[in-house]
Amino acid sequence: MTKRFHQGDRVRWNSHGGEAVGEVLKEITSDTEAAGRTVRASRDEPQYLVRSDKSGGEAVHKPEALEKL
Repeated sequence: MTKRFHQGDRVRWNSHGGEAVGEVLKEITSDTEAAGRTVRASRDEPQYLVRSDKSGGEAVHKPEALEKL
């Protein structure tokens, strides 16, 4: 079963500079443009737009890449 996150959830993930911590901004459930790239997503395979606390940058991750804090 796919992990589900909600807007405002605090999460951590691995980034190029090590571990990042931030907030879920949005669940993406259809193909769209986000964080500067094309995101392939569906209701069965969502992705999540997150914002880093440290850099303020936004990224999109699959649920298996995120850990709820």
